[in-house]
Amino acid sequence: MAEISVIGSGRWGTFLAWYAANHCKMERVKIYSRPDSPDFIELKTTRKNQYLTLSDNMFLYEKIADVLDNDLIIISIGSQHLRSLAKELNGYNIAGKTFLLAMKGLEEPEAKILSTVMREEISQPIHIATLGGPGHVQDYIKGVPSCAVIDSDEEDVKERVVHTLQSDLIRFYYGADFIGNQIGAALKNVIGIAAGILDGLEWYGLKGALMARAPVEVGRFIKHFGGNPMTAYGLSHLGDYEATLFSKHSHNRMFGEMFAKGEDFGKLAEGYYTLKAVKNIADKENINMPICQALYKAVYEKADVKQTIRSMFDRDLKHEFEQF
Repeated sequence: MAEISVIGSGRWGTFLAWYAANHCKMERVKIYSRPDSPDFIELKTTRKNQYLTLSDNMFLYEKIADVLDNDLIIISIGSQHLRSLAKELNGYNIAGKTFLLAMKGLEEPEAKILSTVMREEISQPIHIATLGGPGHVQDYIKGVPSCAVIDSDEEDVKERVVHTLQSDLIRFYYGADFIGNQIGAALKNVIGIAAGILDGLEWYGLKGALMARAPVEVGRFIKHFGGNPMTAYGLSHLGDYEATLFSKHSHNRMFGEMFAKGEDFGKLAEGYYTLKAVKNIADKENINMPICQALYKAVYEKADVKQTIRSMFDRDLKHEFEQF
């Protein structure tokens, strides 16, 4: 019997479970989440959320042990909670399992990539893959196709995950930079906040400049961690800009827009936490990250938004295509 499991019942985790159940020929999909999670309570009570209705081959579980029997387990939770989950997982026999990390973030305060967090806490031999790239639940549910990238430090793991999840709705590409794709996916959320602030200020003309300069900055950060800076121009980062910098569905863009207007978004915006981690490392390692550093001043230090955001573009004259 073809089965997979999903840990996490937020909009993305629930969608991935629905996608696997309805587009990947899975006979059974298991979903685990904390029993007190509002999202999980809604699914248990109504068999639906604001985006989709669970199909008959989707099953909900309140004990994590009940979903660890499948070979492929998708994790879609807040990035800052991954370490505690990994510690919990290590208490079970999960040797040989493949975990697909389907969230985009870096752990505070050291900007650790999520695969590293898993390796540090799980002493058993496991396989890890990551999912990045554009796509919103609201569009996928309408049948709007898109592309994404699967990466891993094991070629056969990439091939196995892509083969399992490929469909007409989502075309998966094989990643070639396990480090860079994780960092690029995480930092696109930060750039999404910057784009939202520009929207909130009605400085729409600067979004093009932001899109042009941000991959250069992100490329520097990727290179520092040993990845390929050109990965910033791939699906996991630049390829996700439309969905993150422009879409009304983007939590990070909306967080930035409401922040610029002095309003509270009230929902999870992963870029908020990633920004802090990036700023810590950029300062410590002297990495030139003007967009992220200006954004940090506005978001965390409550500096004047207009003056601080403008400073991202009012820097000393230099050549456009400087070295990474």
